[in-house]
Amino acid sequence: MSSPHPPLVRLEKISKSFGDVHANRDIVLDIHAGRIKAILGENGAGKSTLMAMLAGQLQPDGGRILINGQPVRFTSTRQAIQAGIGMVYQHFKLVEAMTVAENLFLSQEKGFWLSHRRMMERTRQLAARYHMTIDPAAKIDDLSMGERQRVEILKLLRRQSRVLIFDEPTAVLTPPEIEQLFRALREMSQQGKAIVFISHKLDEVMDVADEIAILRKGRIIDQLDVAEVTSKAELARRMVGKEVLLEVDRRPCKTGNVLLEAENLSGEGLEGVSLQLCRGEILGIVGVAGNGQKSLAEIICGLQPPASGRVRILGSDWKRFYATRTDKKTLSYIPEDRQGLATCLAMNLVENFLLTTRLTFSRGVWLQRQQARSRLQGLTGDFDIQPPNVDATAGQLSGGNLQKLVLAREFFREPRVIVAEQPTQGLDVAATEEVWKLLLAARQNAGILLITGDLAEALALCDRVAVMFGGRIVDTFPTTDSEKVERIGMMMAGLETPGKVAAG
Repeated sequence: MSSPHPPLVRLEKISKSFGDVHANRDIVLDIHAGRIKAILGENGAGKSTLMAMLAGQLQPDGGRILINGQPVRFTSTRQAIQAGIGMVYQHFKLVEAMTVAENLFLSQEKGFWLSHRRMMERTRQLAARYHMTIDPAAKIDDLSMGERQRVEILKLLRRQSRVLIFDEPTAVLTPPEIEQLFRALREMSQQGKAIVFISHKLDEVMDVADEIAILRKGRIIDQLDVAEVTSKAELARRMVGKEVLLEVDRRPCKTGNVLLEAENLSGEGLEGVSLQLCRGEILGIVGVAGNGQKSLAEIICGLQPPASGRVRILGSDWKRFYATRTDKKTLSYIPEDRQGLATCLAMNLVENFLLTTRLTFSRGVWLQRQQARSRLQGLTGDFDIQPPNVDATAGQLSGGNLQKLVLAREFFREPRVIVAEQPTQGLDVAATEEVWKLLLAARQNAGILLITGDLAEALALCDRVAVMFGGRIVDTFPTTDSEKVERIGMMMAGLETPGKVAAG
């Protein structure tokens, strides 16, 4: 893979280590204007670390960054932005009480005054230039996740960013919003921007990228044009070094008794939510983030009491269940926030393992830490947690390996009800396939509430899906109902209800 033009950015023999962990080793990578470069790699391969150095969040231990052939050294994200490097993060950095236009011009230079009307007009012109639909006067708090992402992109474009880095940008978007994002990426590329696209979704990479760089264990092991890739399976094989089909055999499973029942939950962003979950099934909750899924999960998992309505878990009402629960054969929660709610980054892996399993390893007032350590050492191999050092802190693990730690801990508890929020978000294809198999196997003895924004995942795993919008369950139906499955994207966007079919 070569280009007749010199690169806008060159990473030259970039290396970065964290203690004994070599995140990047002698990376050489060219980023060209007018091209979309996808960065692929397994969890812990070094993708995020590499981009964090380009964006000024981290500094390399060795090597150098060149922009237009000139070496630069960034000691802050501000310096990177001033040099034309911008990154769109998974967690948006917006002031929710302000309008779209106010967020775009929040960092205006001191002493520069701009009228409200002029801010609105400039925002409208910028959005139109890149074919993005956004209301400059809308409050951030009222926007969907896709619209908020557009604001983040427009912030970088207003700053004249020449290189835009996107880290898992589709994780919180509906299918129509993903299509609009890809149109915007292509438009930016055609107008001379250099785009870096980090994703684990191989079909998205093949759809939007011009070229691909593959990292494995901190090194670039392959670079190629998308036109050279014959299939998603081939791309997966190049990435992980073995055949990965990302297919599962979801055989019918006999359903048993009701394990979880929610009835007319309201308040905390919910409006009359009711559902039932039986042993032997996976019920998917699909929808754009911010439509009540978080409140539903927190109520079911005991983080907040139901404001209105009732919940029964394993035959007990909510209050009694959480007053008498144990570690084993009960409810396990795999939260989306793996770095905050699920783990403590400053604690080592054994201590994180004991967060939800300590009763299993307690004898009277004594905590059998060595037994927990021994059990976790076995699980690090079973779940391929890298590095397999139980004395490392959780903060030393990549996002994907941190997720594997949480999964290992929660499946060790042999739960009867599993509430899993985005369980494969940020996982590579091989790890995703393993998680899918674990969930399908667990449903033999458990009921699983799977909260996901990935429709492919929902349709691959779930027996039934419930679509949420605006705090309500719009509809619940089996995944074999092809007519309703076709309309899920519209339901997620609030454009369709069971009684209203959108025109066109």
